Amino acid sequence: MTILWDFDPQAVDTYRFALGGDAVLLTSGPRVSRALEEDRNHALVVIGPDIDLDLACELAERERIDRPELGVILLRHRLDVTALAQALRSGVREVVQADDQTALAEAVRRSMALTQQLSGHSAVTGGRDGKVITVFSAKGGVGKTTMSTNLATYLASTGAKTLLVDLDLMFGDVAISLQLQPRGSVRDVVAMSGHLDEAGVQSVVTTHPDSSLDVIAAPADPADADRVPSHVVVELLRVARGLYDYVLVDTPPSFTEHVLASFDVSDLTVLIATLDIPAVKNLRIAINTLDTLGASKEARTIVLNRSDAKVGLKPDDVEAALKTPISANVPNSLTVPASVNRGVALVIDEPRNPVSMAIRELADHEIRRRFGEDMQNGAKRGSFSLLRSKR
Repeated sequence: MTILWDFDPQAVDTYRFALGGDAVLLTSGPRVSRALEEDRNHALVVIGPDIDLDLACELAERERIDRPELGVILLRHRLDVTALAQALRSGVREVVQADDQTALAEAVRRSMALTQQLSGHSAVTGGRDGKVITVFSAKGGVGKTTMSTNLATYLASTGAKTLLVDLDLMFGDVAISLQLQPRGSVRDVVAMSGHLDEAGVQSVVTTHPDSSLDVIAAPADPADADRVPSHVVVELLRVARGLYDYVLVDTPPSFTEHVLASFDVSDLTVLIATLDIPAVKNLRIAINTLDTLGASKEARTIVLNRSDAKVGLKPDDVEAALKTPISANVPNSLTVPASVNRGVALVIDEPRNPVSMAIRELADHEIRRRFGEDMQNGAKRGSFSLLRSKR
């Protein structure tokens, strides 16, 4: 099937001669990326002449890493050498003048033939169909990293092969929160861009001994954040999902290009709020931003941390302000900062603690059950399985 990325609602009719009748019109880059993630049967993306050249090239470069068999054809109102060179360097197969339907039809035919040849030889790294889960809050200090580390360690302790990526590239705390001495970081992945594989991922992973959780830490030097292109994050997460059952991503409290890249490939976004006006206001802005980017509303869940704190707001007030239901309430407890200071995961160190129980329930209902894990038999180490059911 062909995806046509264009702003014009009549674009399918305009290019019907060249594309046939099965083209699907999408109007934003995130929606194109999501469609390609959800259905790997798409063989061709045709990008309209009014789409920004840099955005078009970014999509092509991102997709050629994970799906070299996918064809990308770029339409332009005028053909010039600079645009042609940039497009071809990024992985666009052909650049065609928008008003030349015959040339477009020929480019489509050639691309489809090449895709058919390549599809028999391309394979995704690893044999898993892992799920990427991004944990985000637009405000710092809400317990996001604590939530990420505890969710990840719990999932790993059930027997699911789990990776936690610290995408707070300037001030990430995942490694220190788990008392790990990282042997690599996200920065080390840059050198492997374009040919990242299982061995490359394992070379930068540090394993948490208490849960068997794998961690890719943030760089030790904050200056390295600017040396990690967003396409490297996309490549890392896509390769990792072929190696792990769950890939969790801890993020900084802002919409950096790396965070947006993580959103693009995520199967679920966990949004964290607390009972204070700035956190609720920022979360409302984050939700509006995700809506603008075309992110799926069904692929996100709201978690209220420290939900029983006596601060003048109630969970009902937060739901009313967000106009979105809260999926999980995690209580307040002084044992949480104590566990962070000791470098242990609370869900393992104190499994009967109310916070641990709430996080396990969140993981069971909003992650494991959502993605079809067989909860009746219970997940025991070494016997993890995902039922490959569609949501």
